[in-house]
Amino acid sequence: MNANQTIVEYFIIKGISDMPELQVPIFLLVLVIYLITLGGNVTIILLVFLDHHLHTPMYFFLGNLSIVDVSCSTITLHKILLSFLTKNKTVSFLECMIQTYMFGSLAGHELFFLTVMSYDRYVAVCKPLNYHIVMNHRTCAILASICWLLGFIQTTPLVGILSSFTCYSTIEINHFFCDIVPMMKITCSDTSVLEKIFFIQGLFLLTIAPFVLTFIPYIFIIIAILRIRSSSGRHKAFYTCSSHLTVVILLYTTLASQYLTPNSMSSLDSKKVFSLVNTALVPMLNPLIYSLKNKDVKTAVKRRFDGCKVTT
Repeated sequence: MNANQTIVEYFIIKGISDMPELQVPIFLLVLVIYLITLGGNVTIILLVFLDHHLHTPMYFFLGNLSIVDVSCSTITLHKILLSFLTKNKTVSFLECMIQTYMFGSLAGHELFFLTVMSYDRYVAVCKPLNYHIVMNHRTCAILASICWLLGFIQTTPLVGILSSFTCYSTIEINHFFCDIVPMMKITCSDTSVLEKIFFIQGLFLLTIAPFVLTFIPYIFIIIAILRIRSSSGRHKAFYTCSSHLTVVILLYTTLASQYLTPNSMSSLDSKKVFSLVNTALVPMLNPLIYSLKNKDVKTAVKRRFDGCKVTT
């Protein structure tokens, strides 16, 4: 073993920036983003659960997506908030592996649920008369179970290999949470197998497959909308899937910015900025997009508030 190699029991999370004058602004920014994310997504979850008007396939999957967003934000942002309050940036080896596993799984869940939701929108627009027959409770439960199971399974081999590494050149992780890429940067173990699996899985399972399966239904949706003769009918059909399409475009744009940037911008410091957008801003904006662009959600919120006024 080389002198600069060591077997570690804990890591130090460097964070977004180590400049002292930026610590308070970063803390306040992350806190506000997290509170908005928590409030917005929990509101969506409660509305979907409590309001029987939202007991439909679309909102069932939206509720699952909100659970993913809350979990992803909590997993990735909590260390920034805790380290500022406690001045402790250390995380145990086991905690780091759990965080890496959960983030990888939740990232997969996000893509898989958006893919399933695009299929739901396809049936709603292109097969409206058969919608409730095709998207019945059993089908929705099966699709949701597949999304959750596949998300957890796809991360297992990666974290399994990563957790077997015991040799690191430094204990400082240049990121604001434990993730596979920054951890591969500091290990002195052989990462060739992990890199190959990470590349193949990331390229096909988490990029090409969900991208293609998400946007192919929209080709048929667009064709179906163009065939509608009345402008009001076209507007109604487009309105049906506009919120989901906006979220999909937002997510894939941030993913492209994070993983498809030129080599000149591929440093971990620049990647942290894109990662912050992907893990903080996207989960925050998702419920806002669905609530601002969706008449059913706004009506459900109004019913809840009216019910509270009547009760009081």
